[in-house]
Amino acid sequence: MATQQRARLIETGWDRDLEYEELEIELPTPGADEVLVEVGACGVAYRDLIDRAGRLPFLMTPIVQGHEVAGRIIAAGDEVSVWKKGDHVGTLHRDSCGSCERCEVGETSLCLNAGRVFGITIDGGYQRYMTAPARALYRVPASMKPAHAAVLNSTFGTAYRALNRFGGLKAGQRVIITGANGGVGIGGVQIAKRMGCEVAGVVRRPELAEFVLAAGADHVIVDEGGGFHKKLPFGAADVVLDCVGQPTFNASLRAAVIGGGLAVVGNVSDKRAEVNLGSIVVRDIRIVGSTGATPTDLARLLALHEAQPFEFFVDEEVPLREADAAQRRVLAGGIRGRLVLVPQT
Repeated sequence: MATQQRARLIETGWDRDLEYEELEIELPTPGADEVLVEVGACGVAYRDLIDRAGRLPFLMTPIVQGHEVAGRIIAAGDEVSVWKKGDHVGTLHRDSCGSCERCEVGETSLCLNAGRVFGITIDGGYQRYMTAPARALYRVPASMKPAHAAVLNSTFGTAYRALNRFGGLKAGQRVIITGANGGVGIGGVQIAKRMGCEVAGVVRRPELAEFVLAAGADHVIVDEGGGFHKKLPFGAADVVLDCVGQPTFNASLRAAVIGGGLAVVGNVSDKRAEVNLGSIVVRDIRIVGSTGATPTDLARLLALHEAQPFEFFVDEEVPLREADAAQRRVLAGGIRGRLVLVPQT
């Protein structure tokens, strides 16, 4: 028997708290293509709030949220050969089939044949023991602190993939990152600097400026979002990473140089952005969305980390039983980096 700890979303919305439970259970036997993970830490991401608000029609409830998970494998299914007991792993956002055209070229996050998504269609990491598809994991160094490994993919991994969607960042390029004080934003600042770029971060509150500068940004622009393109410390940017969404989208578009790229990963508002299509056409702006990183992306990211270690901005490690309060703190804003949930030992 083992003590399972979990926080479940019973129904969408904020009227009802997440339901925290401690249960005495027999550890589950993973399916043939699954593993059983003892969770060491799980990040509280803004996507968790989007899901809780009911903005995804295919969210299954009740469900254990959490897609930023790090832990240790304690059992593997009969068909699993890539993982063994004791391996340290982190979660991708979803699984993949491994055999379609996209998977064969390494674009596993774009697989069309698999759909197990942590915290949406299958239980995620707001629990002590989690069953996971073997193809939804990547290897992390055993020496990496669980709280850091938990947020590596969803923050640094998301930023790395998005920043490199336009043929790869090049030394000397100018990069603007909105929401630079958040998990993805602060990861993007560090990645772009390590790749030799000049970086400007955009934040809403003056008190966050020093935090972003300390992470390596060359410049910080304080702006509510809609007008930062008028305050650029350099000319227009080669690449803009928008970690906010609708409130900053048009300013991000205007901040990109002719022929530049805008990668959108933020979606903090359910309002729709109004777009000047003529500006996109005349200035030849490339706009992409960017989903989760692939194992290949993460291997390259870890190589960057090994050469010049990232600084992981974990605001606080919070006991799993306080998952509801942690989400409400993220909703209120002003978190410097990530809150990370840890099961009680």
